Amino acid sequence: MSSQPCRTAPRTRPAAVLFDRDGTLVHDVPYNGDPDLVRPVTGAADAVRLLREARIPTGVVSNQSGIGRGLLTHQDVRRVNARVDELTGPFDVWAYCPHRPDEGCPCRKPLPGLVVEAAGRLGVRPGDCAVIGDIAADVLAARAAGAEGILVPNARTRPEETRAEADPAPDLLTAVRRLLARPHPAGTAARVKGRTT
Repeated sequence: MSSQPCRTAPRTRPAAVLFDRDGTLVHDVPYNGDPDLVRPVTGAADAVRLLREARIPTGVVSNQSGIGRGLLTHQDVRRVNARVDELTGPFDVWAYCPHRPDEGCPCRKPLPGLVVEAAGRLGVRPGDCAVIGDIAADVLAARAAGAEGILVPNARTRPEETRAEADPAPDLLTAVRRLLARPHPAGTAARVKGRTT
């Protein structure tokens, strides 16, 4: 048996980046149905702009149990999503779960359904996506789908959730810049070069 250390291949740029909504892209307002209350977190619009400029598709995956609890309607959520799109997007895909935690929906994070759905709608494999969120459920949903999960903690992130991550990002813009600093997947650079004049 070789005594050489096992080396893992360096991570490459993701084929798509999916974001949690509340607490990640915008400040969390519990069960928000009012577009006027949407306030982007610092750097959110710049982070999405950088991904757009890099031609990396983006999406949002969000638990919205306020619908299942009778506190919101689908129209309320769509109106808030549209405002987030205006302020920080546009995003290529929106996917949300309207169910309460006790309903056992496979889409509700930390289960992988939303990530798998969003990846499918973008035409990429879940395993080629990165998911950025502010709580463990976001990261766990990503990993359950085979995607990369990146935690960006905030005041509501539990300390044990932050400690569980080897390299949480200090803010959203840093998380995206780290992804963009990676090399392109094998073959991508050649295809891009082939399109240049």
